[in-house]
Amino acid sequence: MPPIYSSDDSDVDFVPHKKWIGHERSMHEVLGGGRVADLLLWRNINVSAALLAGTTLIWFMFEVVEYNFVTLVCHTSITAMLVMFIWRTVAEIFHREPPNIPKLILEGSMFNEIARTFHARFNQFLAKLLDIACGRDVVLFALAIFVLYILSVIGSCFSFLNLLYLGFLCMQTLPFLYDRYEEEVDHLVGRMAREVKRLYRRFDKQFLNKIPRGPVKEKKTK
Repeated sequence: MPPIYSSDDSDVDFVPHKKWIGHERSMHEVLGGGRVADLLLWRNINVSAALLAGTTLIWFMFEVVEYNFVTLVCHTSITAMLVMFIWRTVAEIFHREPPNIPKLILEGSMFNEIARTFHARFNQFLAKLLDIACGRDVVLFALAIFVLYILSVIGSCFSFLNLLYLGFLCMQTLPFLYDRYEEEVDHLVGRMAREVKRLYRRFDKQFLNKIPRGPVKEKKTK
């Protein structure tokens, strides 16, 4: 078990180990527990690696080579049609079996599951954001404002495609790394949260409490 670091405030000297994502649920359950969770946690290495390689290739074509979308689609279609034509012609010449083209290439259930997972997570994100906006936890509110501001600064430095690819890389790597190093990450996040709370209490004690406040009017009772 990692050591617990103490701070200046007695109420945060010891905090037991706490899961910061999903409470007592595993990362696989937090991500929905289906094919999408298996994909993000690299349970099927071949599929996850193929998806990452394909996405990287698409990003490279658009961002580095600066392909136009229509041009890329047309060139990809031409290449695929030429490969199939040559394959079938060679098979007929050498009396080999021609390529078998499946009627269903992409399953609809996979796309439905991805859409349901992102829909549920996006609703949870909005609900959490609205709950933080109510100001019940001032520290969490200030932290959310700071994180959103940092994200806005990062977003202004990248194009939409780069930001989209960066988000995909985070989705492909962060859940896997957290699932593998869960205890270390929880300890580090807990330490940072205690430090933020300690700094806020010090700021509140030195500055906020010194702000003069008007007298509280008592309600008149009959």
